Amino acid sequence: MTEAALHLEGRREQLHTHVPDAAVSGAVHAEGQQHPIKLYLVVWGWLFVLSTFSYLVDYFGLQGYLRWSLILLFMVLKAGLIVAVFMHMAWERLALSYAILLPPVLVLVFVAIMVFESEYTHLIRVLFFAAPT
Repeated sequence: MTEAALHLEGRREQLHTHVPDAAVSGAVHAEGQQHPIKLYLVVWGWLFVLSTFSYLVDYFGLQGYLRWSLILLFMVLKAGLIVAVFMHMAWERLALSYAILLPPVLVLVFVAIMVFESEYTHLIRVLFFAAPT
């Protein structure tokens, strides 16, 4: 009987040491992933700064390709911050990130190809339909 009591006592100590670990890991999974509030405040600050730069482009009266390039750059940076932090894409699997981020990048590549093609088509039409001199 004493051997059985010693055996049970050993198993109880063994169970006792593992129960808090299981409870702690279960609590972490049930609670979800928590990010520090400082991260969100820093991202909010960067969004404010980028928006200020975007408005300063109009305030200083920049024109042409420089204006649109800067506005688009600030817009993409702000969208990237929002998607990465507030939509939690920075912590997702790489496959999910590719599934969401790769199609817009490919659309931009195809738009760039169409712009180059349209310039070529316009040049050919101007040369072909120009009045002979």
